[in-house]
Amino acid sequence: MAYLNIPRKETYESIAEASHVPFWLDDPSRPAPEPELTENSTADLLVIGAGFTGLWTALLAKEENPSRDVLILEAGEVATGATGRNGGFMDASITHGFYNGLSRWPKELGTLLELGIANLDEIESTIKRLGIECDYRRTGDIDMATEPYQVKEMKQELEIAAPYQTNFQFLDRDQVQAVVKSPIFIAGLKRPDSALINPAHLAWGLRKICLNLGVRLYEHSPVVKLAEEKNRVIAFTQHGCVRASCVALATNAFPPLLKQLKHYVIPVYDYALVTEPLTAAQRGSIGWHGREGISDASRQFHYTRTTADGRILWGGYDAVYYWNNGFGAHLENDPASFARLAEHFFQTFPQLEGLRFSHAWGGAIDTCSRFSPFWGTAHHGKIAYVMGYTGLGVGASRFGARVILDILDSHRTERTELEMVRSKPLPFPPEPLRSLGIHLSRWSMDQADRNQGRENLWLRAMGWLGLGFDS
Repeated sequence: MAYLNIPRKETYESIAEASHVPFWLDDPSRPAPEPELTENSTADLLVIGAGFTGLWTALLAKEENPSRDVLILEAGEVATGATGRNGGFMDASITHGFYNGLSRWPKELGTLLELGIANLDEIESTIKRLGIECDYRRTGDIDMATEPYQVKEMKQELEIAAPYQTNFQFLDRDQVQAVVKSPIFIAGLKRPDSALINPAHLAWGLRKICLNLGVRLYEHSPVVKLAEEKNRVIAFTQHGCVRASCVALATNAFPPLLKQLKHYVIPVYDYALVTEPLTAAQRGSIGWHGREGISDASRQFHYTRTTADGRILWGGYDAVYYWNNGFGAHLENDPASFARLAEHFFQTFPQLEGLRFSHAWGGAIDTCSRFSPFWGTAHHGKIAYVMGYTGLGVGASRFGARVILDILDSHRTERTELEMVRSKPLPFPPEPLRSLGIHLSRWSMDQADRNQGRENLWLRAMGWLGLGFDS
């Protein structure tokens, strides 16, 4: 189904009173921030960034070696970046989906799938072992077809994926309607190795555990410069600096502290809405009692899920790149995107017409040309980084952290030997070619969605080159 993009008066009314604080962060249990760094300090391991990657890096490092002195510098507060702005989908994939992994690393895809599932299992066991309350539910995720050609594509993927023991399951119209009632869903492909979480609660739980283990955390302490000094790296903030033996750089879509990274990652803005809690009658009209994660199978796709208190989160479709890697809080509020999202929501669930949205927000996704994380080092191996998750980092961030520690500790492991880990994505071209290429790709994807999935010459060329644009 090609969505109609002209919002109605009723649609604007549905978002008129929405708060622009991300739903997950609008929570009375949000912890008070730790103090900012106001003096000089030292550390064995400095972690820059307290999102999921940074928190997992600190936790894994401290659990493996309790005597290791670990310090985290966070520019804002824990979870206020991408960590607290996503939809709360935790997928097992570390390759941004089956097809992306198959096209890029076919020889090691089996290993990558196994490592991804093991990573999700380890996240689940850590949540249970440490008693982190984050509404974790391994419900699986369903891609929903809205057009007949998508049904055919799903059956093809099911056949291609079968030798890899992926356990994907095809659902016909009756089966998807038994999951959630929407007039536009005609079939689905269920992927069992996916979970839902409250991302802020998970981050705050990891934060608490790190502090209990002796990790030092400084919030509101943005790093403004990195420098190398003999056997150490110096991270400068506005009011102090940290000298560390090694550094884990986990800054996601924020402007990179290493100049060589500015051509590899671009910030792409994604927007989301959350409804007010549904009444019993409204919930009965759609079903969805299993709380499965759902996305549609279009190239410009939506993702949606329910929350613990009976709301619906609805996001995606627009993936907006702003000129010259535009980044900042001023880009997190986009009324046009919010209105378009709301209009598409009611096209998907017309039985919920009249429902209001309580929250509307945006956030930046760290996007790279291969749509999956990549790693590297700087300052003679004393800095290691991972970025480029492209919207699928809630689960993959732990794997990214694990590889960072392997690299910093010079441990040769199955992970570090992967071609995925040893290779880099192709860089994005400079402006204005960067903006022209991205906007042309978005337009081409929209045309493909409106033309039975047929890709134009531009999209075919981008696929052949290993470049492109993926929200």
